[in-house]
Amino acid sequence: MEHHSFTWFDLIPGWSSLHIPWWITMTVFVCMILIFLSVCASTAARFTEVKLLPDKGVSFRNFVEILVSSLLSFVESILGHQARKYLSLVGGLFLFIFVSNLLGLIPGFLPPTSHLTVNFGCALVVFFYYNYCGFKENGMGYLKHFMGPVIWLAPLMIVVEVIGHAVRPASLSLRLFGNINGDHMLVSTISQLVPIGASIPFLFLGLFVSFLQAFIFTLLSMVYISMSTAHDH
Repeated sequence: MEHHSFTWFDLIPGWSSLHIPWWITMTVFVCMILIFLSVCASTAARFTEVKLLPDKGVSFRNFVEILVSSLLSFVESILGHQARKYLSLVGGLFLFIFVSNLLGLIPGFLPPTSHLTVNFGCALVVFFYYNYCGFKENGMGYLKHFMGPVIWLAPLMIVVEVIGHAVRPASLSLRLFGNINGDHMLVSTISQLVPIGASIPFLFLGLFVSFLQAFIFTLLSMVYISMSTAHDH
């Protein structure tokens, strides 16, 4: 589904003449936000005089530490003691999707996750990564995951497993696309029909959906990694 809504980038002189698709613009914008926040967090941690003690009161450093520890606990609940190994990808994926979803709640911005191309790109990263991890952890023994519990069922199970793995990127992409696109359209429509104050409950609903969809996408990604790296006994 194509969007032709106004974005703040349209105010930049000559921007429209570049003919850059809006989802690419929004994706790059989200990446720039995350890079900027990462640099700020790294700088805050590097130049803090007493790094072992938290800052007093509310601070950006305290917020980042709580966020990272929460993400780590979340990843550990699925991947166990190997969580730190996968935290960079899984945490980055969650933050990218969540921030992308949140853009849909801000007038003048569009969520890149409401475009199927962006979602499919994220899903392909997960697909290739968990298969890579599977071969890295189990070697060629990873192929046993496709053969089922008994050898005489292997021809059938291989077909079933290959199809099951092949549809995972589509499943991840379509789920995120449908929910975020629908939520964005709902919030936009309600905001245009009712006064600003009356649309606040729908903004909270959009915030919940933004978090939930990022959570589900990340959770399923971790489940795929866990299944691919499991050692058969």
